[in-house]
Amino acid sequence: MEILEWKGKNGELCGIEIHLLTSFMSIELKQGCRYALLVPTSMGLRITPNAGQPVQCSDIFHMQATSAETNVASVASYLGLPVKVLTTFVEGSPFSQFIKQNLRSRGMDFEGPDVPQGGPWGYRHQINVADSGYGSRGPRVWNDRAGEVGRTLNVKDFDLERIFSQEGVQIVHLSGLVGALSPETSRFCLEIARTAKKYGTRISFDLNYRASFWKGREQELHDIFSEICSISDILIGNEEDFQLCLGIEGPEAGGKDIAAKIDGFKEMIRRVRAQYPNAQVFATTLRQVENTNSHNWGAIMLEGDNWHVVEPRNIHVLDRIGGGDGYVGGMLYAILKGWEPEKWIQFGWATGALATTMLTDYAQPADEDQVWSIWNGNARVKR
Repeated sequence: MEILEWKGKNGELCGIEIHLLTSFMSIELKQGCRYALLVPTSMGLRITPNAGQPVQCSDIFHMQATSAETNVASVASYLGLPVKVLTTFVEGSPFSQFIKQNLRSRGMDFEGPDVPQGGPWGYRHQINVADSGYGSRGPRVWNDRAGEVGRTLNVKDFDLERIFSQEGVQIVHLSGLVGALSPETSRFCLEIARTAKKYGTRISFDLNYRASFWKGREQELHDIFSEICSISDILIGNEEDFQLCLGIEGPEAGGKDIAAKIDGFKEMIRRVRAQYPNAQVFATTLRQVENTNSHNWGAIMLEGDNWHVVEPRNIHVLDRIGGGDGYVGGMLYAILKGWEPEKWIQFGWATGALATTMLTDYAQPADEDQVWSIWNGNARVKR
């Protein structure tokens, strides 16, 4: 075992990285692909008050195009890898046009039908209303998903054989948010996973449990999520995700003891791996909130038999939303680049930290050097 420590200017311990000195695994990726990363998603709008103010006190808002899955994919697209988005749009909607322009600006290709609105009470893009919080006042998020066009995502609208066999994809990233939106999207994600497996595309699955999405569909979604997990190569989730999606016994409560939390999570992951042995990588983030703008940010990853842990280090937070997606995006980017596994968690940790410094809910790295500077704790001016 190797233990790496780093200290701040005053000599205080800032963090520890632990990894086993054993032979590491590499994830072999399909070659000759048009796309490095593909994400199915339901695109929406995020509106946020200026200057960290609460929604009810504000009359000026910033609007952006958003989805958890494109948040993940943004790390790869901003760093130059080819990314494709599968989604649906509202035909003729100015918000649909806004979203398409945003995806183009992020360097992402997209494919999907334009669905007729069906009148004023028909389809629209979801709206995520969020204030970022400040200091002792925590963030609050209000989701308005009535009439969400993303719930119409249907496998019949996409030529998956062409996408995976002719265009080619190295990694497809699936999210439980999309997988549980509707019976159509559940089937859509399952068929994507099956087709990806058939053509040698690696599958990443972030379980992302939401109780309101699962209500009344518990057994149906458990069965679908279990099948996707059984053929996935990378599984991402917290304690609640693994317990409530898959029925895996969770860790014992560790309180504020970070070492106990890490040990408990490891035991749970061992149970998950025993049930889903196809997966080669398991990952999650660790977060301790001191106040809205100061978090202790860490991560855990298991690749093969090797544990990689970044114990929580202090980061300054402008807007916490998207930090977890940034972590996943950085980890997948590192895998796509063929780096050794210890860099997967390091780069993911740093892109997650980067996302929390931005008003968008996705990381927009300028280059790899910027990300590694965050990992190394170097916030000096670069001229």
